[in-house]
Amino acid sequence: MDRITASQVFVNVAERGSMTATAEALGMSRAMVTRYLAQMERWAGARLLHRTTRRLSLTAAGEETLSRCRQMLEIAGQMPVAADTPADIPQGLLRLSCAQSLAQDVIAAAVAAYLRQYPQTAIDLSISSRTVNLVEERIDLAIRITNDLDPNLIARPLGHCGSVVCATPAYLAAHGTPRSPQELALHNCLTYSYFGKSLWQFEHKSRRAAPKANTVAEGEGTPASHQVAVPVGGNLSANESSVLLTAALEGAGIAMQPEYSTASLVASGRLVALLPEWRPLAMGVYGVYGSRRQMPAALRAMLDFLVARFADEHYWPPAVTPKKKR
Repeated sequence: MDRITASQVFVNVAERGSMTATAEALGMSRAMVTRYLAQMERWAGARLLHRTTRRLSLTAAGEETLSRCRQMLEIAGQMPVAADTPADIPQGLLRLSCAQSLAQDVIAAAVAAYLRQYPQTAIDLSISSRTVNLVEERIDLAIRITNDLDPNLIARPLGHCGSVVCATPAYLAAHGTPRSPQELALHNCLTYSYFGKSLWQFEHKSRRAAPKANTVAEGEGTPASHQVAVPVGGNLSANESSVLLTAALEGAGIAMQPEYSTASLVASGRLVALLPEWRPLAMGVYGVYGSRRQMPAALRAMLDFLVARFADEHYWPPAVTPKKKR
């Protein structure tokens, strides 16, 4: 971790007596402030703060460390910035993290276009289905699709991602085609491990609602009820949606998949899009990063680039509307 930034965090906490106030002043998440303080205590080999429910105060070791941190920051502030390295030109290595399916179907092409536009940059793309620790794993930007974003994180909305519920013609011929969201409970549904209770949420197409975090089901799922949540389950779950897509293509069951992964498969007839009167609630796409303070030009340019790219309605592959059977 950066000792200069950690020193800035510690000095601010000591002066303000509040981690929340420090987070706001430095443009960091509170979780990031906590991690920097923990790292400072590991470096110092001693507890630096007395923590109570009402206030923070320095220990004897904290007083000594505060003096040294102030000296370090004073010296750092006197160091000149290299004249041949303009701060507003995107350059250097940027470390990104996202899930496999998103990387393959969306982010890889976006990264290639970004590198063409900013040739002095380089990208290290880390593929992981879990929620990474930005500080410990030195990730500059994590791209996440969720409607339940941690409010303590610093995140920029990048766009929205629609989904489709689908299955193969062979599965539907053997098990029947669900006509309402509630009928999904009678089918073998392939579920995403990190979605907790495997509650699939839908909105009726008679009214398009903006995606919201922690949406609660309303009504009984009739057309008059605009939103409904259905508990589903099956004999296969995974923490990567691309695995569930492959299983669905093998006829293992019904899957809820991003539109960008399924559009061509539905169009070709390999998968059938279900429930023509309903659509799964759209998910938010976010860029999550550690701090707004002294943001590198490459990171700022990447965020702006993704916002502009994802705003193009032709960028995300559209879902194929399932046909109504007469």
